[in-house]
Amino acid sequence: MTFRIQTSIDWNVVTFSLSGQFNDEGVHELQRLLGGYGNDREFILDLKDVGLVDRDAVKFLARCKANGTQLKDCPEYIHEWIFRDEQS
Repeated sequence: MTFRIQTSIDWNVVTFSLSGQFNDEGVHELQRLLGGYGNDREFILDLKDVGLVDRDAVKFLARCKANGTQLKDCPEYIHEWIFRDEQS
């Protein structure tokens, strides 16, 4: 299953719609994209079409959430994993 990132910008909000299998390669690509916009924007990660995620992706999503990035349409199993990561 391929991982894809689609970007849309509405005013000062950048939304990254993710689809497919999210793993460490996807994390690196998304970090690169996020870094290209600077800190003066609001970011949304739309996870509606994400299939499988690995541990690196969950840790990355937990950091994003802690830094104020909105996780939109996040599957329940990913929320659970993030919650467990935050507790450890």
